[in-house]
Amino acid sequence: MEIFLLVMAFLCMLVGIIGCIVPGLPGVPVAYLGLWIAQATERVDFTWQMLFIWGIVTIAATVLDYVVPAWGTKQYGGTKYGVWGSTIGVFVGLFAGPWGVILGPLVGAVLGELIGGKEAREALRAGWGSFLGLLFGTILKLICCGLMTAALIAQM
Repeated sequence: MEIFLLVMAFLCMLVGIIGCIVPGLPGVPVAYLGLWIAQATERVDFTWQMLFIWGIVTIAATVLDYVVPAWGTKQYGGTKYGVWGSTIGVFVGLFAGPWGVILGPLVGAVLGELIGGKEAREALRAGWGSFLGLLFGTILKLICCGLMTAALIAQM
């Protein structure tokens, strides 16, 4: 049973890392689940404080994944129209597959800015900010999953 649980924990880490990039898979929460599965074995003994902190990091990374594209839009001169467009684009993109997740916030921000009366160049700049926000969020999630995996390996 011990080996089965450890294999499941490492599979959760792998799925978590993949889920940081592939839409539909909640990457960081799945990796966090892997820590809890490993904790159920005799070999791994995380402190409760560490598991609690990783839980907070998991929640923060999940929330930021939806917020950062809108923040990027704002940083690149987007108005409330672009921010709303980016936010709507994140959620619509979830249903459109991998390209939808990548392009949803960008297209949403651009359309929002165009609806708000911005010139195409300014709208594209806001869309670029949204894309950079999405990229930043993905990198943040990959770092979280990588550190969780490293913590698990260090316990072995």
